[in-house]
Amino acid sequence: MLRPLLAAIVLVPTVLAGAAAPVAAPAYGPELEGFDYPLPVRRFPFASQRQPLQMGYLDVPAETPNGQTAVLLHGKNFCAATWESQIRALTAAGYRVIAPDQIGFCKSSKPAAYQFTFRQLAENTHALLASLGIEHPILVGHSTGGMLAAHYALLYPKEVAQLVLVNPVGLEDWSAKGLPPISLERWYQRELKTSAESIRAYETATYYAGRWDARYEPWVTMLAGLNAGPGKEAVAWDSALLYDMIVTEPVVYRFPQIAVPTLLMIGQRDNTAIGKDLAPPEVRAQLGHYPELGKAAARAIPGARLVEFPDLGHAPQMSDPEGFNRALIEGIAAR
Repeated sequence: MLRPLLAAIVLVPTVLAGAAAPVAAPAYGPELEGFDYPLPVRRFPFASQRQPLQMGYLDVPAETPNGQTAVLLHGKNFCAATWESQIRALTAAGYRVIAPDQIGFCKSSKPAAYQFTFRQLAENTHALLASLGIEHPILVGHSTGGMLAAHYALLYPKEVAQLVLVNPVGLEDWSAKGLPPISLERWYQRELKTSAESIRAYETATYYAGRWDARYEPWVTMLAGLNAGPGKEAVAWDSALLYDMIVTEPVVYRFPQIAVPTLLMIGQRDNTAIGKDLAPPEVRAQLGHYPELGKAAARAIPGARLVEFPDLGHAPQMSDPEGFNRALIEGIAAR
């Protein structure tokens, strides 16, 4: 039985100069030490690019197994734990669920020197699944995880049963549309400034279509604490490398080559475009139009099916978990 994640952190008042003031936000270790996931975290040790690494992951058995496994691939500002509602729904529906934290994210290694590419992350994920004896999984990728899932399906087309892309980034080539070059140093310095306030403001506008709910707070705490902890420089540097990977490896041009049954699930009020705040206003206005991008992707991917959520943003699985989970389970069952 899965237990719900509890918001373990609250601001504790303290007295300073005769007035109450909140203490600093929590600080977690570089692999999210101190932040508990709602399920036991397993570790996959492996070697990559001449160094030992480890991937944290969740492996949750089905309540009544149907013989299928769903692999959930998180986005840039998400972790395996943020799939909690989908894990609960999928395991209840008969699916075993694997939810890894990719290298550079959350409870996995933060290497100081690593060539982040979608191919490398796909190979890491493939190695994890091979170690678990998992063949022909259903891949569910959200945001950056959607880009990763698409690359995985292109690399291993005969080893993927289905592909589900949830508001994936990479549906357009931002650089080709005018996003100026952004240096690693600029990404790094920007990431060092990450705070709970900046996370909350960005997610409200982009993920949740302008509507904030208190149930999102644990995930703000998770990210803010990771970026405020003793390993914050390593976290920020890997984050900069990952942003560079996302911007410079658009997958949109390869959509016609995807040979796996594909379901697109798109929140229509999404406006995500990585780095668009650094673009000129006239360029910014052209980026992140998901109603058009989702339809274009559905046309480009052979045989793709499209489910649209009219009132939801970049994270439909978190804004309306019940509705999303129902659509997800019906969608993968209808193949």
